[in-house]
Amino acid sequence: MARIFSWAAQDSERLTTVAGLRGSKGRHGAFAQVTADTAAEAAAAEAAGIEMIVCRARSVAAVRQGSQRLFVTAALGFAEAVTDEEILRTAFKALTDGADAVITARRLPIVSLLASEDIPVMGHLGFVPRKSTWVGSVRAFGKTADEAVELYHRFRRLEEAGAFAVEAELVPAPLMAEISKRTGLVTVSLGSGPGAEVMFLFTSDICGETDRVPRHARRYGDLVRLHRQIDEERRAALTAFRDDVRNDGFPAAAETADMAETALEEFVSRIGN
Repeated sequence: MARIFSWAAQDSERLTTVAGLRGSKGRHGAFAQVTADTAAEAAAAEAAGIEMIVCRARSVAAVRQGSQRLFVTAALGFAEAVTDEEILRTAFKALTDGADAVITARRLPIVSLLASEDIPVMGHLGFVPRKSTWVGSVRAFGKTADEAVELYHRFRRLEEAGAFAVEAELVPAPLMAEISKRTGLVTVSLGSGPGAEVMFLFTSDICGETDRVPRHARRYGDLVRLHRQIDEERRAALTAFRDDVRNDGFPAAAETADMAETALEEFVSRIGN
C-alpha cells in the first residue's frame, strides 16, 4: 500500500501509483484492471483484489465512494470534452474528484497538453472501437508487418508526447510482447495477450452481464441469468398485484388502518349527509 496525497490534497492510500506501475515494467500481469462506474462495482473490485479500474470521468466521485484505494483512471469522453480548455477542465475535475490518471484516444498534442500539467496520461492504441471505420471492421490491428511497424511507431510517438501508459486493444499477442519490451510505456492488455504489465477486462464481460462475450474476454459469472430471473420476478409480482386490484383482493384488512366505529359515527353526524 502506498501513501500519497491525492489531486485534492488529501492524505490517501493507493494499491499502486504511477511510480509503482512504472516500476513493474517487464513484469507481465503484475496488475489487473477492470471497469467500474458505481460505488458498488468499485467496492467489489477492491474486495476481489483488483488494483486498477477505469471509469467515465463523470463517475469518479461515485467510484471513490466505493473504494479509496484503487488506482482510478478516468476516461475523457469525446463529446463531453472537445476543446483544449474543456479537456483540461474535465481532466482536472476528474482528478480532484479522486482519479489518479486519465485516458484519452485523442490526438498527440492533447496528450502533451495534459502531460505538460504533470497529469498522468494513458493513451489508447491498437483497435480503437470509436475509430474502427479506419480499419474497416472489428479486428486485431498489427497482424501484417506493415501494420505492426506502423503500430510500433505510434507507441513511440505516444511515449514522446508524454504518456506514461497505453491501453493496447486487440494487438496480436506476439507483437504486443515485442513492443512492450521496446517501450517505456506501461502496457495495458485488452485482448492483446499476456505480454503486458496490466491485464484488462470489462467488468460486464467478466461477470457475464451480456449475452455475447467478445472473443478476447472470459466470462466468470452469469449475471444475465440473474437479471432475467429478477425481470421475471418483477413481472410476476406486478401481474399478481394488478389481478388482486381487479378482483378486490387488495387491499385487505392487514394493509389498511381502522378506526373506532363510535368515532366514525360521530364524524358522519358532525358533517351531515
